[in-house]
Amino acid sequence: MKNSNCSSRKPSTCPDSTYGHRRIQAQLHRWGVAAGVELVRRLMRELGLAPCLPRPKRFSLTRAATGEGWLYLATVIDCCTKEVIGYAMDDQYQTPLISREIRNAARNRQLSAGAIFHSERGSNYMSAELGKTLDRFGLRRSSGRTGICFDNAMAESFFGALKNERVSRVTYLTREAARQDITRYIEF
Repeated sequence: MKNSNCSSRKPSTCPDSTYGHRRIQAQLHRWGVAAGVELVRRLMRELGLAPCLPRPKRFSLTRAATGEGWLYLATVIDCCTKEVIGYAMDDQYQTPLISREIRNAARNRQLSAGAIFHSERGSNYMSAELGKTLDRFGLRRSSGRTGICFDNAMAESFFGALKNERVSRVTYLTREAARQDITRYIEF
């Protein structure tokens, strides 16, 4: 395990000291190192390492503050793999941003005809423009009932982790700095 820790890797591949024992174990597995969750937990405890805990602040789930104003993030998450397969960022949260996230997902993955695109009920997600984008890729639109947030829990969970592990810990002077940092987090 000694050769596989972050000190022997490039800094850009380290998890920024935000990972808990489960995520460290998963990363070690990706690096080809066999280590159980309990071993990683014990070693973290012995080394005095602790995962980051949520800060007592509330954030919008899809935006990051910068010195230039808000940067909005829209994502497509595969419900089977829980992987972000498409995303887009912009300084305005409008329908073209959402259409771009879907085009990016289609560029990154073969989207099955008839696959369901589930979203909240916001006007951007209910627009005719987005409907045309979904039709272009053979996707079906789905949205939760008003006031019910549980069916969007996967996206909420991703945005919560992003805010906790990155966005709430960094002051972004520019939208470009935020865009690069968020991209690195998503693609790590």
